[in-house]
Amino acid sequence: MTENPAGEARRRKGVPTTATVRRARHVTPHMIRVTLGGPALAVLDPLPFTDRYVKLVLGELEDGRPLLRTYTVRAVRGTGEAVEWDVDVVVHGTDGALEGVGGPWAAGARPGDEVTFLGPGGDYAPGADAPWHLLMGDESALPAVAAALEALPGGAVARAFVEVADAAERQELTTHGDVLVTWVHRQDGGDLAATVRAAHAAGDLPAGAPQVFLHGEAACVRGLRRWVRTDLGVPRERLSASGYWRRGRTDEGWRAEKQDWKAAVERDDLALVAAH
Repeated sequence: MTENPAGEARRRKGVPTTATVRRARHVTPHMIRVTLGGPALAVLDPLPFTDRYVKLVLGELEDGRPLLRTYTVRAVRGTGEAVEWDVDVVVHGTDGALEGVGGPWAAGARPGDEVTFLGPGGDYAPGADAPWHLLMGDESALPAVAAALEALPGGAVARAFVEVADAAERQELTTHGDVLVTWVHRQDGGDLAATVRAAHAAGDLPAGAPQVFLHGEAACVRGLRRWVRTDLGVPRERLSASGYWRRGRTDEGWRAEKQDWKAAVERDDLALVAAH
């Protein structure tokens, strides 16, 4: 294969890229930021989306397929050989007994390690023509929420609701926009959907139909998606909603069920049309 010269970006759908770990650090007790670099990133188009993601290849399944885990590219900076991509990984369990696949990889990542990924992909960025922005999600969506808030121009209005385990998992979020962030703590009995709906009932959300970013646990996302479509009047073209994971399922199990989830979401939209 003939490679493009350095500085000429390319997209490589389905073609693996190998990068090198430059740093890894805890952003919060259960979020590790792994910084990747290397010459392959210098000629790879990072895409303009704030929910851009890569699929890390972290092993092999029993049937020989690659073991993939999807993570948001939190930030891209630098050019040429100095380019770096930050990938934020949620870690489950304790240091002595980490759960899953991605968390142990991130916890053990050291400078010089190589990692292969597919992508990037992406679909969402806050639009300049939106009257206001509503962003909702849990830890899995926090990197994309943070990137979206950073991308907002001065004067843009946004409300963000982020569910995390406890106060220690909060992150400092920066933005040029007029933004109010509400942190929802599961440890204190907080519930993302209930908190957002209560804010709307209390008149704490701006008027009009916002552009919406809604990602996280599948059941929560589906319920809130129905709500923003019906109660807030958000059209499909102003809505980015996806179940990143599903309670009680492995990543492979959720991937096998996701088409059924998408079909259920389509039925929700058809019911909405029928009701009107």
